Amino acid sequence: MTNNGKSPWDPKDQPPDLDQIVEEWQKRFNTLFGGSSNGSTQKKGPPASLLIVLGLFLWMLTGLYQIDDSERGVVLRFGEYNQTTTPGLRWHIPWPIESVEIVNVNVVNRFKQQTTMLTSDENIIVVDLVVQYRKTNPVDYLFNVRDPEETLSEVSESAIREVAGKTDLDFILTEGRSSIAIQTQSVIQNTLDEYGTGISVTQVALQDANFPVQVEDAVQDAIKAREDKERYAFEAEAYANDIVPKARGDAAKMVQEAEAYKAKVIADSEGEAERFSKLLVEYQKAPEVTRERLYIDAIESVYGNSNKVLMDSDGSGNLMYLPIDKLLQQNSTQKDNSVNTETQSNRSSSSTTTQDPRMRRVR
Repeated sequence: MTNNGKSPWDPKDQPPDLDQIVEEWQKRFNTLFGGSSNGSTQKKGPPASLLIVLGLFLWMLTGLYQIDDSERGVVLRFGEYNQTTTPGLRWHIPWPIESVEIVNVNVVNRFKQQTTMLTSDENIIVVDLVVQYRKTNPVDYLFNVRDPEETLSEVSESAIREVAGKTDLDFILTEGRSSIAIQTQSVIQNTLDEYGTGISVTQVALQDANFPVQVEDAVQDAIKAREDKERYAFEAEAYANDIVPKARGDAAKMVQEAEAYKAKVIADSEGEAERFSKLLVEYQKAPEVTRERLYIDAIESVYGNSNKVLMDSDGSGNLMYLPIDKLLQQNSTQKDNSVNTETQSNRSSSSTTTQDPRMRRVR
């Protein structure tokens, strides 16, 4: 079978031999680096220059590296910072001249830490703290702190102790968790910024906050005592709210009565003074008549309020005792008896009047 009149086993149509290809490349490298290009039937190994070039090529290939979108590359030249590279296929001078540290700046890392501490009211509390963070500055993250994660853990523990040490136990156990988490995050971030760690704290949460099991009974007793205290305080306040207005009302009433009594005494005194002034004028006009009148008025006033009267008989030396109170009482009794008798008589007469017609009918 032929192909355009040529035999398929024609040597000219066969593919080149691999040995020939290597030999041709060897001749070219020898010519390039000053070697002889004459062929030789003697077998020789690859020249040193070829090995050097091949090794140099492979060494250069080790400088290629890939940076993802969420990463940044930090290039070090002889261990010192040189530059920061952005995402993409990058190349640097291979080791030992340069090296690359790749830092993920977008991923959010987290760790959980349990800490036992004292609150401001000297109670023991166990807090489970969860911290989320990102490596936002790769250069600071790699060079400013020896172990950034360990530093973050220690700073977080110190921050929660600082915040909890200024807070009461009840506030931490009830509505104060979010507030304490915000304060703790602020303290952690400020401390990390001072250290230049290149870490940004995205969130801090108090996953759990409770007192140790060993002191549970004591804490329950303390809580009950605190509740009793609050209850007694409320009862005392309610009693005060009830009694204080009454006391204020009584005080106001007493003040008003005192003012009224004061006004009455002043008015009476002014009236007596005015009466005395008028009496003085009359006395100056007729002293004897006025004196006699005053005496009679005084005796009338005294006897008008007395139930017993003693009279001196003229010339006999005996005193006549008139029990006016008894006489008045006896007079009052007689009047009552007469009234009762008259009432009974009226009742009997009316009864007789009603019976007369029937008596006539019987007759």
